[in-house]
Amino acid sequence: MPADILPTLSQYIVTRILKQPKRTLRPDEPLISSGLIDSFNLVDLSLFVEDTFGVRIEDTELNAETFDTLAQLVALIRARQ
Repeated sequence: MPADILPTLSQYIVTRILKQPKRTLRPDEPLISSGLIDSFNLVDLSLFVEDTFGVRIEDTELNAETFDTLAQLVALIRARQ
């Protein structure tokens, strides 16, 4: 399991979802509410989180209230580990 959650998530999002490997994401940058990530990407991201960090993400959590920023996602992962 990767030791540092934030860089792992950020790297996955910029390379695999956004296809902009040189882009930098701030921990508080809105991902869903800004339209950066759509619902299809959200499912891919949740599967990546579950596989990489060994946590379970409920379908009801796939929304901007719990998944909108890297900081929120890191907090969710840490709470589940």
